Amino acid sequence: MKYLSDYLVLGSGIAGLTYALKAAETGTVTILTKKHRAESNTNYAQGGIASVTSKEDSFELHVADTLDAGAGLCREGVVRAIVTEGPGRIQELIDIGVRFSEREEVFGGGFDLGKEGGHSKRRVLHSKDMTGREIERALLQAIEEHPNIQVREDAVAIDLLVSDKMGMPGPRTCRGAFALNVKSGEVMSFGARATVLATGGCGKCYFYTTNPDIATGDGLAMAYRAGAQITNMEFIQFHPTCLYHPLSRSFLISEALRGEGGILVNEKGEEFMQQYDFRKSLAPRDITARAIDAEMKRTGAECMYLDMSSREPDFLYERFPNIHEYCEGLGIDMAEDPIPVVPAAHYQCGGVEAGIDGKTSIPGLYAIGEVACTGLHGANRLASNSLLEAVVSAAEASRTSYEELQPQVAIEGLPEWQSGDAHDPDEIVVVTHNWREIRTLMWDYVGIVRTDKRLERAANRLSILMKEIHDYYWDFKLKPELIELRNIALVSALIVDSAKARKESRGLHYTLDYPNLLERAMDTTLSKR
Repeated sequence: MKYLSDYLVLGSGIAGLTYALKAAETGTVTILTKKHRAESNTNYAQGGIASVTSKEDSFELHVADTLDAGAGLCREGVVRAIVTEGPGRIQELIDIGVRFSEREEVFGGGFDLGKEGGHSKRRVLHSKDMTGREIERALLQAIEEHPNIQVREDAVAIDLLVSDKMGMPGPRTCRGAFALNVKSGEVMSFGARATVLATGGCGKCYFYTTNPDIATGDGLAMAYRAGAQITNMEFIQFHPTCLYHPLSRSFLISEALRGEGGILVNEKGEEFMQQYDFRKSLAPRDITARAIDAEMKRTGAECMYLDMSSREPDFLYERFPNIHEYCEGLGIDMAEDPIPVVPAAHYQCGGVEAGIDGKTSIPGLYAIGEVACTGLHGANRLASNSLLEAVVSAAEASRTSYEELQPQVAIEGLPEWQSGDAHDPDEIVVVTHNWREIRTLMWDYVGIVRTDKRLERAANRLSILMKEIHDYYWDFKLKPELIELRNIALVSALIVDSAKARKESRGLHYTLDYPNLLERAMDTTLSKR
């Protein structure tokens, strides 16, 4: 089947939904999402959204904190633009019904601002510890009420429709995407005047991650195959505190706990962060994750712990109801029991090279949110800046894409998917095995601490796996698992290639072979030949 709309949005997180709402004022919008429309990285975001909203704070302080965390690779003009746009975008979220936590009047009223690692002031707006879920709720409600927006669930994007690759007439532009209807098995063609990648990150490339199962780097892989520039993929942020428990899988222990007095300790209850940074347990994420990793390796411990015993039980229950309930279900009383934690892959700071307005190197293709690399995060994302970037870039992209809309493609001009002689896969276990091997080798060789030897091992094995996956992909009919396997293999290779190219330790990229900084900070850019 073939479908047309003015705007095609891949992904249903905060970036994609915000863009869709704004773009729908000037045309028809189709949103494709892999599973249920609420299933996104946004929905799992606990901490909040950073923005200057108090008299004690300032744009200059927020800019300075972001630049400091970014270790020399932030683009200052981008940082300033996004920080200063923040308050206006926050108000727009409130206008559509997002309910941020507020202080009681006895404490002066106003937003109940949190403080997280790397922030010099309290500036993180939150909705208890379920901020992403609250933002997603309000955005989805607004989406459902808009007549110009159609959401197609269970639609897995396969590849972008780029005119010169598809034999379409006219100059090189992105004209939409192929997508698999998971329920019917049919491959659909979606034509659009503007195509927006809002597909999130690639946490599932790693064995341990805080990301949901959908985070397989699909948008990044499609953009690379289409010829878009990819920047700084070596900078994978590992969240310092993922819950470590045999019955728990990928549950995040928000950085906001450390902002509210949480102390990182070892199994003896001894604080250790003072050995690594003067900010102790409030150090930025890259420093904290490496410190925990170093302590685990030094002592042989399976995890470290986050001690919240300095705070009253009532406060913890009120401020962190989701985390409190989850831990309690595992027999952990966070008011008394230290929470076992380990680092886990959390956020990709690199991505598809894009401006604040989402423009990529391919006309008609835009990238916003985690899939994009705008220069805000540099070599290390400052906590809670990601949701801020998503809403600002979505607003800017909606304006730019309207101004630069491509000519409408006719329905008969859309290419059909060519399946050839592909048949049903006879051994789906091959997909499962390769998926597990990629995630394991990425964790072992391309993790928090790297070496040339580890990276070379990863590159060699990935090369073999990608050949196997390529042959398997074109021999068999498409399944979601096969599409995702193809994508995580490619994205993993891009991470490795970027890491091999950086001969220094900067931000989230730490290598024992090059422990020092180079004098000049430079981006790592890859593009498909």
